[in-house]
Amino acid sequence: MTRVFVAGATGAVGKRLVPQLVESGHEVIAMTRSEAKAETLRKRGVETAVADGLDREAVIDAVAAAMPEIVVHEMTALAGVTNIRNFDRQFALTNRLRTEGTDHLLAAAKAVGARRFVAQSFGNWYERSGRWTKTEEDPMEPDPPAHQRRSLAAIRRLEETVLGADGIEGVVLRYAALYGPGTDLSLDGKLAAMVRKRRFPVIGDGAGVWSFIHIDDAAAATVAALERGAAGIYNIADDDPAPVSEWLPDLARALGAKPPRHMPLWLGRLVAGEVVASMFTENRGAANGKAKRGLGWTLLYPTWREGFRTGLADRSSAPGA
Repeated sequence: MTRVFVAGATGAVGKRLVPQLVESGHEVIAMTRSEAKAETLRKRGVETAVADGLDREAVIDAVAAAMPEIVVHEMTALAGVTNIRNFDRQFALTNRLRTEGTDHLLAAAKAVGARRFVAQSFGNWYERSGRWTKTEEDPMEPDPPAHQRRSLAAIRRLEETVLGADGIEGVVLRYAALYGPGTDLSLDGKLAAMVRKRRFPVIGDGAGVWSFIHIDDAAAATVAALERGAAGIYNIADDDPAPVSEWLPDLARALGAKPPRHMPLWLGRLVAGEVVASMFTENRGAANGKAKRGLGWTLLYPTWREGFRTGLADRSSAPGA
């Protein structure tokens, strides 16, 4: 049994991760900012800590009381994100959690002698040139749209901080676009609602390649990353990177919606902004071979094609449900 401290335990990934850790025999200490959410976890038999990830002293105290062997960083603030036209403004709090929050949590982990630190990153920001599917060895986009630069800088900072930390094994998990229960891309999520209303068009040629990962597969990969594997970066994505022009119509069919509209690139830039337009036309996908080999990780949903049809709603049989 390993003591695992999960910061961000009631977020989209955390809610699926904590039960999987318990099922795997780990002793979990779940950190959340909300006393009400902590009480819900306690009723399920999970040890909790209540702290704001941006409060350095509170984080250090919470980790010191828990004395974990492994610390997992799943802290984000994405619930209130509604419009990514000005991406950096919407992600401002998440960017702080990925910079200041990482510093606080890593310092706390090192202070108690934790042996491994696992952190959430994002895997759909590879350089938007060259081949359409990238590995962990490929560079991140060097020149993102203006409204996305601070967010990408926060990702870079998180990864450099975790991987460069002395005296602790740093593991960075670059999650692909998350879908499934508790995410925006769920049966009752915001993106599904937009697709049903035909407010999520294919912009330009829709050639931008996206990688997806079901929320339960992301949680399972996180369990694997704290149990085994070398320190380093891992793409956590399914086996099937695909262009927007392919996956978006398939998603509409899975939702019983009409096919998505098509919007010229110039109009997409005007209406949705440069960030969204670039994601729909230039995005690169992520290869998952390193994670499957190095972590011994297998997927419940190897492709979004099946996942969109059967994995958007909650299932009582799903791991961690």
